[in-house]
Amino acid sequence: MTAVEIPVEKWSGAVREVTLGSSYGGGTRTSTVTVGGETSLPFLGFEGALPHRPALAVEVVDMKPADWSPELVATWGDDLSDPANWAARAVEEGADLIALKLRSCHPDFGDRSATEARATVDRVLAAVGVPLIVYGPGTADKDNEVLVAVAEATKGEQLALGLCEEKNYRTIVAAALGNGHLVIAQTPIDVNLAKQLNILISDMRLPLERVLMDPNTGALGYGLEYTYSVMERLRLAALMGDAMTQQPMICTIGEESWRQKEGRAATDVPEAWGELAERGVAWEVTTAMTLLESGADILVLRHPGSVGVLREALDDLTKGA
Repeated sequence: MTAVEIPVEKWSGAVREVTLGSSYGGGTRTSTVTVGGETSLPFLGFEGALPHRPALAVEVVDMKPADWSPELVATWGDDLSDPANWAARAVEEGADLIALKLRSCHPDFGDRSATEARATVDRVLAAVGVPLIVYGPGTADKDNEVLVAVAEATKGEQLALGLCEEKNYRTIVAAALGNGHLVIAQTPIDVNLAKQLNILISDMRLPLERVLMDPNTGALGYGLEYTYSVMERLRLAALMGDAMTQQPMICTIGEESWRQKEGRAATDVPEAWGELAERGVAWEVTTAMTLLESGADILVLRHPGSVGVLREALDDLTKGA
């Protein structure tokens, strides 16, 4: 009987390896997370190397969110009022990373100072040993002020600072360059824009081994297919040798999934939708699984139930890789 030869795709390129967290040079992390390094499409270990499994981050906010889904509020309970406790519980639930959002520094949500932001980051660093992603409040001027202060105060921790966008990347990249941190480069779901921002960051002499790429994310039912196609094109370009698309990709799954009506509405919805608790987690997990298959290396989640489901799924997908 003639053996059937399985076709194997050979790629000339590879995704860069990026490491978050450090215990050297002033760093206090008890664990680090390395992502990237793939030389094949997601989970096709028979075609190339998949040295690092995707990492799961949990989003923590420095103030109790007033606009989150009632399911998330009920699940996290009193921990929502204390970012250090919240982060510690997220690690207990299986988070590899903490994604801390300094929302209270936004002019519309408290306008807290950079000094207060530094204190919050210090408390979270003291509460957990995993690496941190730190997001600014979401306005360019305040992001620059806050993230520069945080970068200087945490030299050696190898944080990932976000977000770097075309309008403000210079200040944040300079802060990362001077203090040993990483940056997250975000562009609006476009291959060429993502590539261009990586070029601009590289031109400032920040090593690309310290850059994560956020191509922006759409949730299930809200542009997920388009997000998938853009991420897939970025990963294909990377594997074909395009150096400026070879960054690991990070996706804010939780934010996108839980702000949609399917993750928020508990009443006045069709009976077929089912209970909010199951529906919301299913929406987040389905979005996450889809983007894992398109090349996501870090998923930022909101519900601890999603963390557990995705960890089991990754165990199965990476078995033997």
